[in-house]
Amino acid sequence: MNRFLDLAEFPREQVKDLLGLAARLQDTPQPQALAGKVLGLLFLNPSLRTLASFQSAMMRLGGTAVVITPGQGTWQMETRSGAIMNGAAAEHVREAVPVLASYCDAIGIRMFAEGRNLAADLAETGFRMMADLCDKPLVNMESAMAHPCQALADWHTMDELRVPDRGKFVLSWANHPRALPLAVPSSTVHMAAMRGMEVVVLRPEGFALPDPVMEKARQAAKASGGSVRETDNRAEALEGAHVIYAKEWGSPQHYGDDEADKRLREYLSDWCIKESWFKVADPSCHFMHCLPVRRNVAVADEVLDGPRSVVIREAFNRMVVQMAVLYRLLRG
Repeated sequence: MNRFLDLAEFPREQVKDLLGLAARLQDTPQPQALAGKVLGLLFLNPSLRTLASFQSAMMRLGGTAVVITPGQGTWQMETRSGAIMNGAAAEHVREAVPVLASYCDAIGIRMFAEGRNLAADLAETGFRMMADLCDKPLVNMESAMAHPCQALADWHTMDELRVPDRGKFVLSWANHPRALPLAVPSSTVHMAAMRGMEVVVLRPEGFALPDPVMEKARQAAKASGGSVRETDNRAEALEGAHVIYAKEWGSPQHYGDDEADKRLREYLSDWCIKESWFKVADPSCHFMHCLPVRRNVAVADEVLDGPRSVVIREAFNRMVVQMAVLYRLLRG
């Protein structure tokens, strides 16, 4: 393995192997496994968990991480091809990425969706351009349509909690003041489908995930023995659920039109996950969210602070699974 860009690029057996390695590294640390190795982290978008967990993962394996956040101690960077650079950006990623790669043994890049052209974001145009500039092992720290490390951590978390492989997994849209990217919902629905679960995407009208995202998840479900469907029927979706995974995302049918998206979500404040949502779920149902989360907008305090919530465990497991990813990238 020399790149970790999308969980969908790996067969289920290889993902399970990574999860097994993560569990072993968690139980039996190897503090010198990556001694002398340097990981370069390029953050074109903000982070808390991804930044801290990658640094911690590298350090726990004996390596070092170099963090670049354009505009904060380094030059602002231009990402557009053919740009006339007469504005604030002093450096182009076409130079910055190869230079950073030359100093490091592996690179991680975080580059969100542009959020204007759905077809271009579905094709990962921006991230693929960045990836082509890198000649070292590369990790996707979130792109337009993929957040593979979060998905891997969520799978590991469900394994730890002994959530049934064939359990019911509900990915529910949650309220937010503005449109958010599709990377986490896209990776989450695919991860649960690959795990073999009964996956239900619960969302209001206008927020159906793009057809290519759903079709890719259906193919993963077909291979694993799971299933994938979408609905706006909350009671039916939540009945018997083993996991309710909340995530906010923008309307694909109004992609790039912030005003239309805002009008569509204006009357959706009842899509704040509350304890009452769990009444028809399985008694042991867990609540999951990738964080950060808007309290009492997307999810109520009573859920986040309650016994069902495993959001802190998910966040910790980011570090655990990323140790496995880095180990495979740099040790084989």
